[in-house]
Amino acid sequence: MELFIQIKDGQPFEHPILENNFRQAFPDVDTNNLPPEFARFERTTHTLGVYEVRTAPDPTYEFIDGVYKDVWHTRQMTVEEITAKQQSIRDAFNTREQAENWSAWTLDEATCIMVPPIPRPEPDQTKLDARIFTFWCGADNNWKDTPVYPEGNYKFDFIAWEWVPVVNES
Repeated sequence: MELFIQIKDGQPFEHPILENNFRQAFPDVDTNNLPPEFARFERTTHTLGVYEVRTAPDPTYEFIDGVYKDVWHTRQMTVEEITAKQQSIRDAFNTREQAENWSAWTLDEATCIMVPPIPRPEPDQTKLDARIFTFWCGADNNWKDTPVYPEGNYKFDFIAWEWVPVVNES
């Protein structure tokens, strides 16, 4: 998908235009030999790092290597922001239903993800096909297979280590 942008007073004007729309709006412009009032445009994406925040909600358009591109402006979080983010992850994790089952899990500060003390085993397709799942068992501090998932609407009780019917309280 090729994009173009209009240039006015040496600056990108409005937003990029799809090639088809560009050709319809400016049929006399040769896209292989653009005049100074037009330029090619490339969309870019930017995935935020774990401890990075955007300084603006939208990118700016900047001329880089002969084309205009999206430039996302970011900054590293402050120590206070990092601490607050880590605490919010811990709080959310520890206030879930039956959270005591995962009390041995810790926050990996590099990824800001809660991790078990023992890595999760690879999924076993035979067990999955038989409706047996491998969940963390806090009582054993290890991964453990569940009983077979019954037909119907059930949720897993990690304390009792059994499937329990979901009761609709209306």
